[in-house]
Amino acid sequence: MCRPVIHHPDRDLRRRGPSAWAVLATHGGGLVEGDRLDLEVDVAAGAAAVLSTQAETKIYRSAGGRSSRQRLSARVGQGGVLAVVPEPVSPFAGARYEQEQRFELAPSASLLLVDALVAGRTARGERWAFERYRSQNEVRVDGALALGDALLLAPRRPGELARRLDPFQAFALIVAVGPAFAGCAAALCSAVEALPCAVGAPLLATVSPVAGGVLARCAATTTEALGAFVRAAVAPAGGALGDDAFARRW
Repeated sequence: MCRPVIHHPDRDLRRRGPSAWAVLATHGGGLVEGDRLDLEVDVAAGAAAVLSTQAETKIYRSAGGRSSRQRLSARVGQGGVLAVVPEPVSPFAGARYEQEQRFELAPSASLLLVDALVAGRTARGERWAFERYRSQNEVRVDGALALGDALLLAPRRPGELARRLDPFQAFALIVAVGPAFAGCAAALCSAVEALPCAVGAPLLATVSPVAGGVLARCAATTTEALGAFVRAAVAPAGGALGDDAFARRW
């Protein structure tokens, strides 16, 4: 278990602009059956932090039926800012994966969250060929539940997901909450309104209000299309973070 604490910016020794950046990495570039990662993050009042990953989180095949798991528990103090912007999760054929992310925000805190999933190693013909994927996100503001969201993909038979999710190759959940990411919330609304709503469109998205911000859901026919949309939508976050969180990524 890892417990980073992000202190006030005046006391940070290693910063990227006004925020501290942490890039998460794993040995072997991914998670194998039975792996469990627990991460606890405290962002103190007035501090700013970015959590990202070195590359896609690869989930390798589960031969014994056990899942690999990740859990993130984060607390953000008054006026604090946290951006959780990892690369997508990429489950290989036969993989089993479960993820839980819980955020406790003070009333004036801000959160940017991107939770993305891709179809797997499509170049090798592994398209939505995993056995189980579950992601749960919970956001509380001043102790009150602002967002509770869960996605479960557990096909009953081989090939079922590939048929049901055709033609999409990537999905993302984007949450922008709090004063520091008001620009992101507005940009997400504008970006979704500008999308063509038609059968065969390369990207479909919806946006919904949550307490102090918005939630957007996206589905794209290519990872590149999803990445371009996410990069453009969260670009305003650079002002609060001191740099573009998606520069040279995806």
